[in-house]
Parts: sequence; C-alpha cells; structure tokens
Amino acid sequence: MSSQFIDIGVNLTDRRFRDDLDEVRQRARQAGVVAMVITGTSVDESRDAATLAGQHRELVCTAGIHPHSASQASASALDEIRQLAMAERVRAVGETGLDFNRDFSPRPDQERSFSAHLALAAELGKPVFLHQRDAHQRFLPILREFRDQLSGAVVHCFTGNKRELFDYLDLDCHIGITGWICDERRGLELQSLVHNIPAGRLMIETDSPWLLPRDLPGKNRYKGRNEPALLPWIASAIARYRGEDPDKLAQHVWQASTLFFDITDAQLTS
Repeated sequence: MSSQFIDIGVNLTDRRFRDDLDEVRQRARQAGVVAMVITGTSVDESRDAATLAGQHRELVCTAGIHPHSASQASASALDEIRQLAMAERVRAVGETGLDFNRDFSPRPDQERSFSAHLALAAELGKPVFLHQRDAHQRFLPILREFRDQLSGAVVHCFTGNKRELFDYLDLDCHIGITGWICDERRGLELQSLVHNIPAGRLMIETDSPWLLPRDLPGKNRYKGRNEPALLPWIASAIARYRGEDPDKLAQHVWQASTLFFDITDAQLTS
C-alpha cells in the first residue's frame, strides 16, 4: 500500500482556490493526501471552512481568529467562534496565538484573544491550532497556563529555534512542519532541528496556498501557488533531514494526525 497523508493546515477557503477547488482536491487524492484540515482564521473564514468541510468527507476544519485579526475578537465574535467550534466537523480551536513580527493587531489584543481561545478549547475539550512568530517569550507562559486543561496542542508551521522547539516538546505539544524546510535560504535551522521531534509528535502541512517549496524541480506548474498535492514532496524532505525511511515517517505522521484530529477510516470511506 502506498503512503497516505493528512495535510493538517490548508487554507482551502482562500480566493486562490476559488476557481479550481475540485481539481485541487482531485490532485491531492492522486498524490495520496486523503484528508485535509482547513484552517479557520476569522469568523467568516471559519464559517466557510465548516461549510466546506461538511460537503466533503475528506475535509475537517478548525475555528478561530488569527492573531493578525485579534483586534476583531470581540465578545460577539468569540461567541460565534464558540458556536462554530462545537460543530462535529470542527476538530480544533484556532488558528490562534501571537504574531509580534507584523503586529497587525495590538499586542494586548492578541494576548486577550489567545487566552480566550485557549479557555474555549479547554471548555470544549478540543485541541488548539497555534501560531507563534517572534513572540515566544509571551506565547510560552500563556500557553503554559492553560496546557494542563487542553486535550492537545499543535504549534502550526514551526520555524523557530532549538530552545523554542524543546519548550514546546516539554509542554507535550505536537509540531507542524511545512515546506519552509525546503527553503535553502531560511530553512537551514529547521533542517538541522527536525530530527529532534519524536515520532508521535510530528505532523506535516502545506499551509497552502502559501509556502510553496522552493526546491521543486523544473518549471512550477502551480504558478507560485502551493497546494495539498505537494505534501508528499515536503514529507520526503522531512524524512531526508531526519535520516528516516519515508514510509516509516508517513506511517507515524498519519497515526499522530488521525489521533489528534479524530479522523477515522470510517469517515474517509463513508
């Protein structure tokens, strides 16, 4: 049996997929990507993600407000996220966290929104889908405060340093790795660190339509857009930098992802 994969972070509601979503899904299946987790990044995007996930058996989603939009995380917006997060196809709360790189929302707003999402996930018994960029010193203590109450936590699109990685592993977090590892400019540190992630904690994602792997051979037929069909290419790079057999990596990543997002064989074949 050939390897099968779950893309744990894909922005299928993005406008760049609007015109050919069915073809994107078909290419993913042909590549062995048999399940995908759509990322919810705002009330509207989370609502659209839940609707889309309800239409296709291979899709589930998250519900949350990205730190870029944390200034919009009003009481009413968070209440709507709560209602969405209770839906069966919504398997995690987020994307949530802190982004001090761009500061699109004031930092106090980001911290309030982050704490509110963590509290919601603890209340609902669902894991969290986390974003952190240039904010580790504030992100870690906020996460630590809630971690014992959370059923699970994945640090999505990890691109940090060794100290950050081990801090998250010490909190029993899962780690999501993207095509950043394929970048010969920015991915060198990640290439040297990825072997430290234990089997059972590693998950993989495209974060498409962004983060197109830079080491794709030949002319890129996707014209600058990343998509789930490229997840096996990313997986092969991860296996190479871990010094691991690709089939073995695919197996333990599949097991970790299905457990975390509660995806069953029955769901994928019903």
